[in-house]
Amino acid sequence: MTEGTTSAATEGADTLSRLEQEGEIAADYLEGLLDIADLDGDIDMDVEGDRASVSIISDAGGRELHKLVGRDGEVLEALQELTRLAVHRETGDRSRLMLDISGYRAQKRAELAELGAKAAAEVRSSGSPVKLKPMTPFERKVVHDAVKAAGLRSESEGEEPQRFVVVLPA
Repeated sequence: MTEGTTSAATEGADTLSRLEQEGEIAADYLEGLLDIADLDGDIDMDVEGDRASVSIISDAGGRELHKLVGRDGEVLEALQELTRLAVHRETGDRSRLMLDISGYRAQKRAELAELGAKAAAEVRSSGSPVKLKPMTPFERKVVHDAVKAAGLRSESEGEEPQRFVVVLPA
């Protein structure tokens, strides 16, 4: 190995170690939260790309955990922010950790990827830009990725909380 390769490998291992640490801190925080709320759930930790990912899953079908998702994922978004703050408090670094509860975010990601692909197909056939409804940053990111995968481009417009994606012709 050359010096540059060794340095890159070391940096990658350091990043993986840091993300795993974020996941462990988040898992401890969420386990405490589940205990306080008297909810049953298992914590699953992973590293996806450049961020830690933590999921709370339930053997009982997740009905009980839906309280932690809330309407349109509002409670999930709040819990994710609180979990990120807990990680920040321990590490001193800003976290981009993703939290999923009962597969809500995974299902939402699949629906949004389909929406992005359909919007791209519509733009391709009509040649006109398509504006989508306002979305959260997570939702917009998934749509942007789907549009890019379809070979088109997209932009976010507007101000939070009314920020939305516009899919543009090539």
